[in-house]
Amino acid sequence: TGNMVEWCLPQDIDLEGVEFKSMASGSHKIQSDFIYFRKGLCFGLACFANMPVESELERGARMKSVGILSPSYTLLYRYMHFLENQVRHQLEMPGHYSHLEAFYDDKKGVLSAGKGTSTSQPPIHWLPSIHKYMYPEMKITHPAGCMSQFIKFFGEQILILWKFALLRKRILIFSPPPVGVVCYRAAVYCCCCLANVSLPGIGGTVPESKPFFYVNVADIEMLETEVSYVACTTEKIFEEKQDLYDVYVDNQNVKTHREHLQPLLKINSADKEKYRRLNDQRQMLMYSQEVDEDCNSCEEDLFILFFMEQNNRIFQTLMEVSASQDKTLTADHARVMGLDPQGDRSFLMDLLEVYGIDVMLVIDNPCCT
Repeated sequence: TGNMVEWCLPQDIDLEGVEFKSMASGSHKIQSDFIYFRKGLCFGLACFANMPVESELERGARMKSVGILSPSYTLLYRYMHFLENQVRHQLEMPGHYSHLEAFYDDKKGVLSAGKGTSTSQPPIHWLPSIHKYMYPEMKITHPAGCMSQFIKFFGEQILILWKFALLRKRILIFSPPPVGVVCYRAAVYCCCCLANVSLPGIGGTVPESKPFFYVNVADIEMLETEVSYVACTTEKIFEEKQDLYDVYVDNQNVKTHREHLQPLLKINSADKEKYRRLNDQRQMLMYSQEVDEDCNSCEEDLFILFFMEQNNRIFQTLMEVSASQDKTLTADHARVMGLDPQGDRSFLMDLLEVYGIDVMLVIDNPCCT
């Protein structure tokens, strides 16, 4: 019968499409996974498991997901262990829902405190506020060393992702299952850390960049209306639907079909210098951990602060220039911001437009750099 909702509480809740969001396409090839997703104004976490059975009716395999919905994603990770246990329980003893009923009765005051809760949530201003509201919670859910893996995997292309994230483009990451760690780590956690800004007044007027975690063909209609998001998918068909995204990431290949964004795909000298500094700081951190046995220093903190300081420097300079009399942004200003005057010219132009910063860019002539 395909994907179907077997059981839920409360029984009158709208769960249309959840049966596809909570069980990623291609899951039949793996034993277990976890999936974060978005349903309307709520966020979901589902744990999937696949068990072989000697049954012709079930075609040799029993597959289920057990999940929860909440107005807040930051608390979902606390229930991961429970969901993993429950999906195993459902595979071994189908139809026994007493533990799930008890969980709902115990948690419903926390997860949805009455009617209207999900619609009255304040908007998530994803990029400027991630460090304050989200990072401490997300950090706990990530395996040690995930930042190292992220940096090693993408290498200098992190700087390409950084620019697209700062410009709040629609970023879609393809990954075959299991999608849990890849999706949550790369598509959401790291991409949003790249674009963190702590200066007051920055980003308030730009579109909210929404975390959609896992998406599939059931989300196409919703994605058509979004102007900024970060998501991952296991469905290759999305690559052909170019109107749904600005940036497509497949393995280590970051690409865009938007002609005006093509220059941002090129690594320039300033990008190489930033990547070198990031690696130097990581090496120093690892050395201090070995020598001083300093376990308090954390690679995630270093990663977040590195890009936050970079972003703050850019916006601080831009705000100073916009407050000056001539409002002229020169090649020297670009260098102060840690950018390549020529290589980052189109990035700067997009940045000024997206954030509505009133300055005049005068770095057209290569001979003046």
